[in-house]
Amino acid sequence: MARNDWDPNDLPDLSGRRYLVTGSNTGLGFFSCLQLAGAGAHVVMTARNPSKLSRARAAILAQVPDADLETLALDTSNLGSVRAAAATVRGRVGLHGVLFNAGIVHPPKTREVTRDGHELVIATNALGHYALAGALLPALAAARGRMVWLGSVATKLFPWDPIDPELVDDYTPWRAYVQSKVATSALGFEADRRLRAASVPVASLVAHPGYSLGGRTRRIAGVSVPSRRKRFLGGLQAAVSQSKESGAWAPVRALIDPEAEGGQYWGPARTYTGSPVLVRPSRVTIDPDVGARMWHYAEHATRAEWPYLKGRKLRLR
Repeated sequence: MARNDWDPNDLPDLSGRRYLVTGSNTGLGFFSCLQLAGAGAHVVMTARNPSKLSRARAAILAQVPDADLETLALDTSNLGSVRAAAATVRGRVGLHGVLFNAGIVHPPKTREVTRDGHELVIATNALGHYALAGALLPALAAARGRMVWLGSVATKLFPWDPIDPELVDDYTPWRAYVQSKVATSALGFEADRRLRAASVPVASLVAHPGYSLGGRTRRIAGVSVPSRRKRFLGGLQAAVSQSKESGAWAPVRALIDPEAEGGQYWGPARTYTGSPVLVRPSRVTIDPDVGARMWHYAEHATRAEWPYLKGRKLRLR
């Protein structure tokens, strides 16, 4: 049972713990790193743009001078980049948690394909994280850690197409986003089922940030600089929206709360805003058939098979 006295502004001491966050240079990823670093964690900040990543690191150090940070280039839309980054991370000490945050929120108007041949949005949001999770699984298992996948309230608002997950025939930006978030959440819940079945000591959870807007987020030079238009639009939606900083509360709690468990879904208490609590996932994301279908698809699309999930016994270091 999750505790009801959780204070996102006063996190437990995370000294000696190591976390990796994808998409760390801005938005939810940046504020997740800031919150983790503020609680004493060693944070591996990753993003595809090294200069933006460097600015984000400097912005955290400006607020938390003794923050324990390292940066790593990682583009989740590029499977080669995923493999290279994972090789760097897993060669070190155990990893206590990974937050799969990186993603495309505003998809291109027309369908684009990655160098690996996959539709850009699902590749970035789901397939790259599936491959990264498998590659980092030994490091997570060594520390008995957990992985958190970033879901969305959008999974309840639009139907999912199981026949054409990459929208070859009927692409629209909104459909691409929803497809990717259903896939991401389904993979997160399916991962927990498979890890439990194989007795791998790693928990897989899913969390969503509610309706978090850049226009409601405080200004941080080089990281968060919302325009006047964004501020105006954010103000119009103040009753049903929150800042990116508050949006990071649920993913961070899922990642570090000692009482959180695999298979759980975390989000804001008032659906779109509020304190991080356990919430009910959309039916499609927890359907075992959907999870198995998505897992099979991701495994073949990325040519990445997770270790320990074929009946082999796990030996911890």
